[in-house]
Amino acid sequence: MHSSATAIDVSNLFKTYSEGLVFRKLHSALNNVSLSVQRGEVFGLLGPNGAGKTTLIKILLGILHPNQGTARVLDMEAGSKSARRKIGYLPENLVFPRHHTGRSALYFYGRLSEMTDSQIAAKERELFDLVSLTGREHEPVRRYSKGMRQRLGLAQSMLHDPDLLIFDEPTEGLDPMGRSQIRNVLYKLKQRGKTVFLNSHILQEVELICDRVAIMALGKLRGIGTIDELIENHPDASKATVTIEVQASEQQVRESIVGCEIRRTQTILESKDAQSAIQRIEVDATLQENVDRVVDQLRAKSISILRMERFRPSLEQVFMSIVGSVSPQPFPNTSSPKIQN
Repeated sequence: MHSSATAIDVSNLFKTYSEGLVFRKLHSALNNVSLSVQRGEVFGLLGPNGAGKTTLIKILLGILHPNQGTARVLDMEAGSKSARRKIGYLPENLVFPRHHTGRSALYFYGRLSEMTDSQIAAKERELFDLVSLTGREHEPVRRYSKGMRQRLGLAQSMLHDPDLLIFDEPTEGLDPMGRSQIRNVLYKLKQRGKTVFLNSHILQEVELICDRVAIMALGKLRGIGTIDELIENHPDASKATVTIEVQASEQQVRESIVGCEIRRTQTILESKDAQSAIQRIEVDATLQENVDRVVDQLRAKSISILRMERFRPSLEQVFMSIVGSVSPQPFPNTSSPKIQN
């Protein structure tokens, strides 16, 4: 049963390819992959090269068909004409014909989506504003920077007002300013209630943008959830620490943290004047109440807190832990799904 709240519903997908002309060998691109994406969320798909991400996207778009399993998009069969009409797609390396201007390129892609001239005209000004290309729409695309071309690619994917947008590496190769501009567009799409399915190698971007993420490796789904949920399952999650820097003497700090779970204290700046000395306290943050107790006791002694910083595993550490634990396995021909002709 498919819920109307679900934008993407993938169940038990298998996809295999055969390689070689004489000694044919089966390669498993997707191995029993299941996931769902809720409408209105920004969902990140992560994985190293060869993880199966592109194969999954092609199945959602109807470019490829799975050997086994089902894929539904917006409560419709993936690849059906009705489903494709509701999807906007930005491929990793979208190449615009060099003779186009920004405006004529948008018109070209609008006509490919079977939009009328009046429908395109009604949307183009709004989209050029949304992607910050107003005033540049009559310039040849060949003069656009990579960031401008990416933003024009976002505009073409949104032109027919799709409910689901699939972006393949939208910030790849962009400078920090370009990534920030793309990120702003994604925030605006989320505010409009659009569903965004994002494939990216830039984990810091995913951590900033996505509501939930899935991590794939060697064709299998290895982890899925919110950033916090994935981090909580990381082996180093139990080492969560809050570092507090205070202005006080070493003795004042010792007297203030009696009964608290402290990993260590360190003098950062020594001084005969207690008001000038700076101490660093590393607090066990496995339980938030322990951090609260330390802060309360420091403030009860009128000790000034200069800085607080929480350490926890990053999404990159989680990703490396999951992917690094997976080693390639030979594909067993005897138990492989039957390849459809």
